[in-house]
Amino acid sequence: MKITKLKINTKTKKYSILIGSGLISNFSRILNQNSIKFNNCLLLIDSNVPTKMIKKISKSFKSKKIFLFKLNANEKNKSQKIINSILNTLLVKNFSRNDCLISIGGGITGDLGGFAASLFKRGMKFINIPTTLLSQVDSSIGGKTGVNTKFGKNLIGSFYQPDLVISDIDFLTTLSKRELICGYGEILKHSLISNKKFFKYLDKNFLNIINLKSPFIERSIYESCKIKRFVIEKDEKEKNLRKILNFGHTFAHAYEASFGYSKKLNHGEAVLLGINSALKFSSKNKLLKIKEYETVKNFLVKSNLPWDLNDYFKRKDIHKIISFMTKDKKNHTNKINLILLKKIGYPVINNHYKKNKLELFFKNELIN
Repeated sequence: MKITKLKINTKTKKYSILIGSGLISNFSRILNQNSIKFNNCLLLIDSNVPTKMIKKISKSFKSKKIFLFKLNANEKNKSQKIINSILNTLLVKNFSRNDCLISIGGGITGDLGGFAASLFKRGMKFINIPTTLLSQVDSSIGGKTGVNTKFGKNLIGSFYQPDLVISDIDFLTTLSKRELICGYGEILKHSLISNKKFFKYLDKNFLNIINLKSPFIERSIYESCKIKRFVIEKDEKEKNLRKILNFGHTFAHAYEASFGYSKKLNHGEAVLLGINSALKFSSKNKLLKIKEYETVKNFLVKSNLPWDLNDYFKRKDIHKIISFMTKDKKNHTNKINLILLKKIGYPVINNHYKKNKLELFFKNELIN
């Protein structure tokens, strides 16, 4: 059991992210090593997680009472209704705030678990075991929790840091290539907002990473988490710097919402589309040199990653997309607030544009 540890130190909590293989088989020992104690735990489990992996975790518990709560983790179930069901289970089983909620699944499961933990008796212990590449490099770090509404994605939630994050590489072998690419989109985003050297590494080792080759996959997860750690430690509550983590996401969340959060476009695919949109918009508005834009676009094309909006949308969808963009959490006026890039590794926050500017951009992008 080789563990890479990344320590997170925010104003509200200190915790560790553990990265490695075979971690869940040693879960009880890991809890002792990190001084995490409780009597009862609720395992909030994504139904897509293989039963054999859940059994490995359950076997490591001895004197603790374990309760299971399984859910179909999808964007439609990322709702207040599910949160109420989780809270009701905790209440019926008479959990205390010193007990623990353990989330086992992707980003949706982690967001639901963190939000429920933050609400129950004003905060109980919370451990996140992310099982997808996307959640291991993104949503499991930083304490953002929340649910969707008909008005948009993640508009109701809280900041609540976990007590521990365990990123076991073994979970990734159960994922489809589409799911792995979903996570790769966030890794790519982190490189673009912070580190051109890391972007070149991703470019060079794309196949090794997607095929889960060691040590490439471990390094990609670690470096991506390290970039996000730097940001959240300086700005935990997204007052200023943390906004850069939303690079490409104002576009991406609108794309997802326009599809009704269906399986036709998952979060990572939307992020890759959003990254390309943000880069091209940056270039069109004289922030980013065309050569820098082409460098990233060529990588997306040669790696066969989603990049072309015309594969997903038509001109008739423009009004719907912009309507969702106007509801984005970063907006404080009637203008749309975008995170853009002036060159790889140098994001620019608080760029405000009127809706007609975005309408013109999409009209030029969408040909049908």
